[in-house]
Amino acid sequence: MTSKTEILLFGATGYIGGSVLNRLLSHPKADTFSITATVRSPEKAKLLEKLGVKAEIASLSDFDKIEELASRAHVIFNVANSDDLPAINALLKGVRKAYETTGELPILIHTSGTGEIAEAANGEYAAETVYSDLNVEQLKAIPETAFHRKVSLAVIGADEQGYTRSYIMIPGMIDGLASGPVFEAGIANPLSIQIPALIKQALDRNRAGMIGPGKAVWSIINIEDTVDMYIALFDAISADPQSVGHGWEGYYFGVSDHVSFYEIGQAIGQALVDLGLAKDAEPTTFTDEELLKHWGSVLAGKYGGTTCRCRADRALAMGWKPKYATKDLLLAGIKPEVEYEFKRAQENGGVDFTKQRKHGLLLKSVLESN
Repeated sequence: MTSKTEILLFGATGYIGGSVLNRLLSHPKADTFSITATVRSPEKAKLLEKLGVKAEIASLSDFDKIEELASRAHVIFNVANSDDLPAINALLKGVRKAYETTGELPILIHTSGTGEIAEAANGEYAAETVYSDLNVEQLKAIPETAFHRKVSLAVIGADEQGYTRSYIMIPGMIDGLASGPVFEAGIANPLSIQIPALIKQALDRNRAGMIGPGKAVWSIINIEDTVDMYIALFDAISADPQSVGHGWEGYYFGVSDHVSFYEIGQAIGQALVDLGLAKDAEPTTFTDEELLKHWGSVLAGKYGGTTCRCRADRALAMGWKPKYATKDLLLAGIKPEVEYEFKRAQENGGVDFTKQRKHGLLLKSVLESN
């Protein structure tokens, strides 16, 4: 009897992680997988087990547990915090142990983000440099102080040391409401961070907003296209690991198009007008007072004025094709997110910025340390 592929997933309660888990559960070869996911609550562990997932109670600070779980996995999807270096070091210790025990190279698919190539623009301009994930020298030149970079370098370092094959997924700004059994069960969060945050700010001020004049441009991708990339990579590795580049050759930018924050603001503004929540769709500039209120930090709030551009050359060469391949399709997905956030605000008696401020504190600490 052939043994099952031991898959370990960190981040199953999140937007991307929950979407990856959905796709693994519905994968044509799902019956050959043994999936373990970490969660912090016994309640969500029980819900995962109902879906056929082995649930382990662990947080990213449970280093011994992370190491032990990683030491037993064939494939690891790390879709949790991309800036927690102690956690990734614990994971890599487990990966090394797995290699030393079995002699087989574990697969590590790690999630970073295009914040790694973002530059401060205060909303005033679009980045001129366009990064390609096929340009290794360009990737190597990204400074160590860049957002997410220390963790990415640790992951690549493990590959270079020869005890894992590592791959780094770097999606841009992700839009779209996630759906599927993991979300319907209440296990995972169905929304991303950046665009939902802008929506919540717009609902609070009754008008869409942006940093500066909104000229900063970011890469954007739909959640379904994002997960398609993860599964396309996983399938290619499973079919023939020797044919898939790894380490520095394993960077994958996730992008379908590029949009300005002004265009995002307009899409949010039009949705507000359509819902009768605003009279004007034109976005206006956030004040420092608003950024402090919404993010708990002006510095963190102004991260929404950064800019980056990149190409998904490696995924396209692998055969991945985005379904939401145009700016218009991507921006059209914003209205359902506005409707979702408006409904939540009505249910909660107002817009809740607790999660956003928590994220803002983390963002502020990373930015200040760099």
